[in-house]
Amino acid sequence: MCSFALGSAVHAQSDRRAREPVDEANPLVGTAPLDRPELIGNAPPAGEPLYSGITSPGARLPHSAVEAAPVNFNVELSYPTGVATPYYYTSPTMIGFTGGGGPTYGARATPMLMPVVGDWTVPPVYSQAYYDKAREKAAPGYYSVFLDSFKTKVELTATQATALMRFTFPATERAHVILNLQGRGGEVEIVGDHSVRGIVAAQRDNEARDGRYFVAEFSKPFKSFGTFRKSPGNQRGYGIGDKDVLPGARTIEGGFAGSYLDFTTAQGEPVLVKIAHGASYEAAEQRLRTESPGWDFDDVHGKARAEWAKLLNRVQVTGGTPKQRMLFYSALFQSFASPRLVARKGEQFTDSHGKTQSVAYDRYGPVPFWDTGRNQIVLLELMEPEVVRDIMQSELDMARERGFMNSSFHGDNAVFLYLGAMRRGIPFDYAAAYEFLRKNAVDPKGPRDFLSEYQKQGWVSDEIPEGNPSPPHAGGKAGAAKTLEYAWDDHALAEFADRLGKRNDARLFRKRAANWRNVFDPSIGFVRGRTADGKWISPFDPAEPYYNFMMKEASGWSTLWLVPHDVQGLIDALGGRAGFNAKLDAFFSKPYNPKGICRDCTGMIGQFVQGNQPDQHAPYLYAWSGQPWKTQELTRRVLADLYGSDESGYGYPGMDDQGATSSWYALSALGFYPVDPSSDEYILGSPIFDRSVLQMVNGKTLEIVARNNSAKNLYIQSATLNGRAWSKPWFRHSDIANGAKLVLVMGPKPNPAWGSAPGDAPPSLTRH
Repeated sequence: MCSFALGSAVHAQSDRRAREPVDEANPLVGTAPLDRPELIGNAPPAGEPLYSGITSPGARLPHSAVEAAPVNFNVELSYPTGVATPYYYTSPTMIGFTGGGGPTYGARATPMLMPVVGDWTVPPVYSQAYYDKAREKAAPGYYSVFLDSFKTKVELTATQATALMRFTFPATERAHVILNLQGRGGEVEIVGDHSVRGIVAAQRDNEARDGRYFVAEFSKPFKSFGTFRKSPGNQRGYGIGDKDVLPGARTIEGGFAGSYLDFTTAQGEPVLVKIAHGASYEAAEQRLRTESPGWDFDDVHGKARAEWAKLLNRVQVTGGTPKQRMLFYSALFQSFASPRLVARKGEQFTDSHGKTQSVAYDRYGPVPFWDTGRNQIVLLELMEPEVVRDIMQSELDMARERGFMNSSFHGDNAVFLYLGAMRRGIPFDYAAAYEFLRKNAVDPKGPRDFLSEYQKQGWVSDEIPEGNPSPPHAGGKAGAAKTLEYAWDDHALAEFADRLGKRNDARLFRKRAANWRNVFDPSIGFVRGRTADGKWISPFDPAEPYYNFMMKEASGWSTLWLVPHDVQGLIDALGGRAGFNAKLDAFFSKPYNPKGICRDCTGMIGQFVQGNQPDQHAPYLYAWSGQPWKTQELTRRVLADLYGSDESGYGYPGMDDQGATSSWYALSALGFYPVDPSSDEYILGSPIFDRSVLQMVNGKTLEIVARNNSAKNLYIQSATLNGRAWSKPWFRHSDIANGAKLVLVMGPKPNPAWGSAPGDAPPSLTRH
């Protein structure tokens, strides 16, 4: 009996070792919300779903603009919920599958296809199907689901620029594939008996990043066909209005324009469809010929899996629990959601002015800097420097087209990408990029809102909302938060200018980097909004979150810590290490109970919000204040409680925002995090794995070993780096660039003597 048990254990260990990282990743992770009330806060508002990670489980390649994705959330007939998510884990019915690119949040990607057996209805009243959760499967580059209502299996896979779907129907004379362009509409044309093509209506340029033209080819000829659209106009009588359905017609144009394609199928007969987009029909057809010339679904799936395996294999971990390994590789997978590849070298694409041209490198879409600029870009710089080089070139060329460097949502954080890459040794024409980054910072016509005001007085004022309505007030300038963001951006620009020998610029921007102090109210110890005459806004409750009034999607508690470039300065402003630690302790312990409801404020520990960007770095700030063991404890708590702790095991603390919340997990699970992504410093946390090896592209590796590691032994007792005793709770990129081995000895209790000396603290704008 003992030998049988030992043999079983050996076999189990062998099976576990045989699993590759790509086998551990589950793209369903991130599609569900948390479900424990103490972790959710007071969101969502009544009548809305709680934010999940708003990730997609669809089939795609790394950074692909194309995703074959399931859609179980009818954006066209729902109230807005932040962004147009295509998939929400708990939704019980499927309405279609998108086969193209479009916006990053894919519920508006076009076209949408739905296999139907029997009667069907004209979108946006989609023919919904109940689906079997037990038979739903997602893996990198693959998704499948069984539609119980239609007894049809759906499988999705993709190449870099094409989507491939396999619909396995029952025996029926009434099999259909319904294809439509959703509310945006456009033109649809049925060509012969195997193809449908169309042009998506022009809208914002980011709605069809891989081209407005599409071609869909089918493996089986149509038995019959027709077209449809929602009738023009918005008159509402009975139901949602009228429709046009034209049997036998080959062309149609308008909102929800689409085609219905009829088949007779034998039991288990597959009908495949492959889809590509492009700047023209010819470009889309060329992509199909190049990337998906045949109908071998399993071959395409196998190649997609191999592409993901090559990337995910760059990080190998041992130890941890099966769930931790699943969450880690799933988060790592989701981290490569953006930016999205628009065109490969030599292909055509549509530039910022709508002009079609060929590209001389791999062209990517815009980086969501406010989101992924805080952490994910560092992960890419470590794992994909060659991709980062093309991303920087893409952003530089977009700046040349627009006249300014892209910003993103709030702040002006593109400098984090360029300075971070420069410090990590990625070759590029940084002087060319600097000119546009500088222009953003000094030209009031650029993307920095209220820049003239910021330049004149050193802060952005706020306006008291008329009638002072209850929070969270959606209007306003987010002046206090903008001031902090701009000061952080300016610090990075000062460092960038120094490296380029531009001393006058460096002095200018370094002075502006201290502007965060202009919105810090020392009388209450919080960042606070000011009116144009310089008065502090009153009344002020730091526990109330706001969308744009003083703060940005955050409370005063969350916004206080948004000084990553000058943590020592913030420590001094709060009365030194003791005062800072007391404030930070209160931040993580004070119950969250505001009057207003902030949809983005979920994934809570006290006032801390893991589900949104402004304070995600806050657990790591104890490294500056002499108590790094609290960082170790908190990061373990966030990893355990705020990811996958729901019933499904797939929950996220809030929106992933194109890889940001995923990258936080991936980096923190390894045991380090870039609090300031423009710097070359990594702050240590507490790794959940006994050993991890990150393969860098230069052939060198970063190996992190955690001895005596366990759920209880989460505190660092001592450390060595490349065999030398290491007392700092951080390290530089130069320490690991040529390969490194970091060994951490873990224990069940904090070691207050390790990493706590003032001389061991990470760098800061304010120096002692």
